[in-house]
Amino acid sequence: MAQDDQDDMAAQWAAQLDGSGGADDLLADVDLSGDASASAGGEDESLASEWAESLANDEKNGGTDRLTSFAEQATDAQFKDMTEAARQPHDQKLKRELDFILDIPLDVSAELGRTRLLINELLQLGQGSVVELNKLAGEPLEVFVNGKLVARGEAVVINEKFGVRLTDIISPIERVKQLG
Repeated sequence: MAQDDQDDMAAQWAAQLDGSGGADDLLADVDLSGDASASAGGEDESLASEWAESLANDEKNGGTDRLTSFAEQATDAQFKDMTEAARQPHDQKLKRELDFILDIPLDVSAELGRTRLLINELLQLGQGSVVELNKLAGEPLEVFVNGKLVARGEAVVINEKFGVRLTDIISPIERVKQLG
């Protein structure tokens, strides 16, 4: 329908509502054909009659049918009893919550220092070459877990194998700063 037809229909509805003609009179007097084709007008008329019937039923019943049907469909909520879980000591709850992540593999690496080389310099390296790192002697190693710094420590030798003795664990605040 054109905008003028919609405006006319709205004005007719408002006039009939003020005249207390009811929903049946309101929809019966409105011309729905407008500029639409005959088939669209027929569809509009059938839709209008369905609306009129529904509005008339609501007026007769006071609109309580829908509320009553919703109330009949409502059921009480069922919740799982959590008293047994709440009575367990906190340590057991924490253990149960962490059990599922204990078998996740992580990459742990310790870094002495870093440097940048040109490809030409890299190709000239041979046995006995010395590569200068950005750390001074005696500075702590950095321990990374999955590429994120988590601790610092010092190199130790245990049973002819290298190890790292942790001297400083990175605080959660510092870890958050690394993300930015």
